[in-house]
Amino acid sequence: MFAFIVRRVAQALIVMFVISIIGFGIKYSFGDPVREMVGINVSAAEREAYRDQLGLNDPILVQWVRFVKKAVHGDLGRSFFYRKPATEVILKKAPATLELVFASALLVIFLSVPIGIYAAVKPRSWLARLFMGASIVGVSIPVFLTALLLIYVFAVELHWLPSYGRGPTSLLFPGWESNFTSWKAFRHIILPSIALSSIMLPLFIRLIRAEMVEVLQTEYVKFAHAKGLNPTRVLMVHAFKNTLLPVITVGGVQLGIMIAYTILTETVFQWQGMGFMFIEAVERSDTALLVAYLVFVGVLFVIVNTVVDVIYGLVNPMVRVSGRK
Repeated sequence: MFAFIVRRVAQALIVMFVISIIGFGIKYSFGDPVREMVGINVSAAEREAYRDQLGLNDPILVQWVRFVKKAVHGDLGRSFFYRKPATEVILKKAPATLELVFASALLVIFLSVPIGIYAAVKPRSWLARLFMGASIVGVSIPVFLTALLLIYVFAVELHWLPSYGRGPTSLLFPGWESNFTSWKAFRHIILPSIALSSIMLPLFIRLIRAEMVEVLQTEYVKFAHAKGLNPTRVLMVHAFKNTLLPVITVGGVQLGIMIAYTILTETVFQWQGMGFMFIEAVERSDTALLVAYLVFVGVLFVIVNTVVDVIYGLVNPMVRVSGRK
């Protein structure tokens, strides 16, 4: 396991190396930082002197090394719009996005597992057919359309839940404004989390159902039933544990994708997170903030995938994660 973790860390470093190249390319290929900083009343000579001062006339390799050194220390540039370090802006917006993804992931887990198992155990029941039919519809509907439908039904018509914004958040701990500290604030996260979970929930229902059907037909499950073991124990311990392996693998990737999908959800619900910030940064050509978002999301992807691989090995010790035969 130690050798596996070392190898995964090395792979993560390679991924971050690629991300640094992409981030550097975006930062220094789109727009002129000097023009954004000094305005139109500055002469060409003063602009050139300012470029020398910022090191923008240095060779590309020198600029990339400087960019990487600053990024390692958390310096990803200064946001032109917010007039603050881009990392500071990202960290301020991150709690909103991470809480939204966390709430959506909980919905996916606690709904997809029982529904997927039920659809596998009783595939011919009308309820299982209803779930599988609804999952097909759920996969086909775009997330922004689901979000608009939820707003119309539960906010406009029924007046049960708020339609936009984070509401009166409270300080969970220093630097983290949370929607989980009060019911008034929690009401604001219900609709966005349902809309965001609608992307992954149908996929996981169908995945768990398909894997469970396959596992239930294996010899060791039939042997466990023949021994007279409790059917619930056979289902949850012997069958479901092996169903988890592909679910964990897909789940790690989809969790990262869910972070990217918050852009649409946060835009519809005016949720002040990283996705909404990204759209604003694109509209304002705030390249430093775009690069900071790219690097931050890239780091999250790397961390999530590494943790998923480790959990995969812990769930099934028979998996040869070390690569040795």
